[in-house]
Amino acid sequence: MSIGGQLFGIPVLKVQDVLGSQTITRVPLAPVEVAGSLNLRGRIVTAVDVRLRLGLPKRDSEKQAMSVVVEHEGELYSLLVDSVGEVLSLESRDYQRNPPTLNPRLREFSDGIYRLNDSLLVVLSVSSLLNFGNRADAA
Repeated sequence: MSIGGQLFGIPVLKVQDVLGSQTITRVPLAPVEVAGSLNLRGRIVTAVDVRLRLGLPKRDSEKQAMSVVVEHEGELYSLLVDSVGEVLSLESRDYQRNPPTLNPRLREFSDGIYRLNDSLLVVLSVSSLLNFGNRADAA
C-alpha cells in the first residue's frame, strides 16, 4: 500500500478485506487519527487514518482513501491508506531491522523494512498503529 508516496506493507494474514471509499461516521472526542466508524456487513469497524497516525499531512479532500481491514485482538479496524497495490511475496533473508536513518515517527510504527529494487517498503506494525494507550498527549 502507499501512503504519502511511501510504500508500506503489512503481513497478508492480518488483512481481512480491502475496500474502496466508504461512508465514515465521525466519532466525537476520538483521537484525530480515528477517522470514525463504518459499517462492514453489519459490523461496526473503527477507521484509522494512517496518514495522520504517521504524522503526515491530511489527504487532499478530492482524493478518496482506500480501506485495508485488519483484525486486532478480536476486533476489526479499517486502515485508511492512499492506495493499495499487489500482494508481494518477499524473502525473509531480505528483511532488515529498522535502520537508524528511518524517520523516528515511522520507526515507532514499523517492524522493519525490505529494500526492493527501486524503493523501500516499510513493514507496519498493526498493533503499534492501533495502540492509542501509550500516547503522551492522550490526557
